[in-house]
Amino acid sequence: MAKQIFAETEEKMKKTLEALHKELAAIRTGKATTSLLDGVKVEYYGSMVPLSQVASVSVPDYKLLVIQPWEKNLIPEIARAIQKSDLGLNPITDANVVRLPIPPLTEERRKNLVKHVKKIAEESKIALRNIRRDGNEALKKKEKDKEISEDDSRKGVEQVQKILDKYIEMTDEFLKKKEAEIMEV
Repeated sequence: MAKQIFAETEEKMKKTLEALHKELAAIRTGKATTSLLDGVKVEYYGSMVPLSQVASVSVPDYKLLVIQPWEKNLIPEIARAIQKSDLGLNPITDANVVRLPIPPLTEERRKNLVKHVKKIAEESKIALRNIRRDGNEALKKKEKDKEISEDDSRKGVEQVQKILDKYIEMTDEFLKKKEAEIMEV
């Protein structure tokens, strides 16, 4: 009975961690990565679509992204979408591609990004703790309904805590890596 609760709890925590990973990947560091543009949407025949669905993005070197649209008439639209995004980048267009130079981050901007990343990680930890609470409440309900014994409930709460500890540790590892990436000059 309790195994199902553990499985559900772990699955929810895994999804929370994946969401954190995606969110951290989209935060700009001093290096060019294609994931920077994951949140950029381009108007394409009247609807907003992710940039990855209308163009290929490559990283020829660590300070430059090159966006090659599948239709040349999208170049101005892609440039406009990047300018509207909160990335703070200035696209350079030519006849075939959009070049996106990645300027180095200032020390102040790095520190602000680290604060922002820590805030995101803390929000993720709060979500993980809420999942733990839900798992514990489900165990208590099963105990109250006489589906599991008090001992099994207590052991279950300990098991849910172990699952939480594992995911908190993974969150801290993601945070540490991202901080190092941001502070790297």
